[in-house]
Amino acid sequence: MAFLASFMRILRRVRSSDQGVLVLLAERLSPRLAHFCLRPLLRDTRKDPCHLVFQRFLDEVNGAPGSSVLEIGSRARSGNIYTEFLSKSVKYSGMDIIPGPNVDWVGDAHELSTCTGGETFDAIFSISVFEHLGMPWKVVLEMNKIMRTGGIVFVATHQTWSLHDRPWDFFRFSADAFRTLFNRTTGFEIVEVREGLPCRIFPLGSEASMKGMEFNREAYLLTTMIARKIGDSDPRLRWDVTLSEVLDTHYPK
Repeated sequence: MAFLASFMRILRRVRSSDQGVLVLLAERLSPRLAHFCLRPLLRDTRKDPCHLVFQRFLDEVNGAPGSSVLEIGSRARSGNIYTEFLSKSVKYSGMDIIPGPNVDWVGDAHELSTCTGGETFDAIFSISVFEHLGMPWKVVLEMNKIMRTGGIVFVATHQTWSLHDRPWDFFRFSADAFRTLFNRTTGFEIVEVREGLPCRIFPLGSEASMKGMEFNREAYLLTTMIARKIGDSDPRLRWDVTLSEVLDTHYPK
């Protein structure tokens, strides 16, 4: 215990930028030490709550042969294509704002009902897209327009992540944020929402509000959600504004 106490004193004194290195070292030397300092490092994330939510979505979609599925942000930007997880009996379509591999429709998700030509779907999913939507509330309303009642939506997005694809990196989402987007008024009910891939934030400043953040503040990298369409969105909810009226930038190619 004397060693643990000494390590903790050192950890609190060193620069925040060096604390992560010390924690990694502690984990290598002693899992008990790492657990005392911070949560142990996750060596296998396959059973992380966020990934289990996606598996639940896949199980429901694959359990309904002939269902139609739309992926928003389907371009294989990072080499990830999720069609391999779908049953061959599922009718898959992919859309993205930029043409590329795995893209059937090119268009803006904020105008989803126009992009897809009025086609309706049994399920919609998007992975690492919502943080790049300038008006995610409008996209939720557009999703409702092109979904059959009873259909499901899966969204995976970041709660904590480094900035990327700027200048189109707009938001971060907690589990509570989704309750303001997918609810009875927008025509949905949340089936499950989870935060996962726990992390620690090591601030590089010394302001009082940052003190102890790396030890005492809860943080996660991902938030995932499944919602079910229960009806049309409330007609009072309208957002007749295009993205070009809000932004003068373009998604980086």
